Amino acid sequence: MSAMATCDVCGNEYDKPFTVAQGERTGVFDSFECAIHAMAPECSHCGCRIIGHGVENGSAMYCCAHCARHAGAGEATDRV
Repeated sequence: MSAMATCDVCGNEYDKPFTVAQGERTGVFDSFECAIHAMAPECSHCGCRIIGHGVENGSAMYCCAHCARHAGAGEATDRV
């Protein structure tokens, strides 16, 4: 039996963990839910986690064009 690893977010000891790397940052997780909570950026307007591509305006990231427009990026659209 392999050694148990501990999830960086919830502390669960799990025998099938996975590691996510983002640049120099890494984390060990027991679920995608925990990985998203720890690694996904937050929308600069509403604060939700950005799971898809999102919308960028300067250094800010948004979950959708609606949030980007509300934050002042008037030309943001979800579809081209």
